[in-house]
Amino acid sequence: MGSVRLPGKVMLDLRGKTVLARVVERIRWSRFAGEIVVATTVEPADDVIVDECRRLRVRVFRGGGDDVLDRYYHAAKQFGAGAIIRICSDCPLIDPEIVDQTAQAFLSVQPDYASNALNRTYPRGLDIEIMTWNALARCWREAQEFYQRSHVTPYIYENPDRFDILRVTGQVDHSDHRWTLDTPEDLAFIRAVYARMNDPDRFSWRNVLELLEREPDLMELNQHIQQKALQAG
Repeated sequence: MGSVRLPGKVMLDLRGKTVLARVVERIRWSRFAGEIVVATTVEPADDVIVDECRRLRVRVFRGGGDDVLDRYYHAAKQFGAGAIIRICSDCPLIDPEIVDQTAQAFLSVQPDYASNALNRTYPRGLDIEIMTWNALARCWREAQEFYQRSHVTPYIYENPDRFDILRVTGQVDHSDHRWTLDTPEDLAFIRAVYARMNDPDRFSWRNVLELLEREPDLMELNQHIQQKALQAG
């Protein structure tokens, strides 16, 4: 709830459901995602997230605010995770097909860490990271910089000599698309997408690409937004 550029963004409405609900429901389509755990903070402002998780019948873990790596580590430890699929709650267009493709690659190669966002070919907002418990635990022990702990995984992919890293890419480069939710402009874009879907509860990222081919002007709603620098925290 403490987002700086778009306060309370995970509880905003997306065609009748919260952003958080949309993310959770889309992840539930995945064949590989196991137990879903929402990792939020102990701040009173995030009580509403806990209430929403109860309504969605999804597990929740509460930890510190700024040290998100610590929160992830203790959430994974509490729920006995063997591998962790990390999906951010500001990605209400996350697609189970891409989750499963990344998971299949992870299971096939068996690296310490896999991501489709290192060599970006998918739209920003379809980011998936998967890591082993051992990789997460080592990252938690060794990461020292503030941004490494607030963004959870930079220590892993900044140290390819210490971790076996798999870069997952698509066949076509769609990296010029911005589908994440971080600003009011992003919200306008994502709401426009949901408003145009015949079935807002079940559409794919390919449907969004088809929509943008028909209505390319929609991309102008948020294409000018600059992503915050990693080191900005």
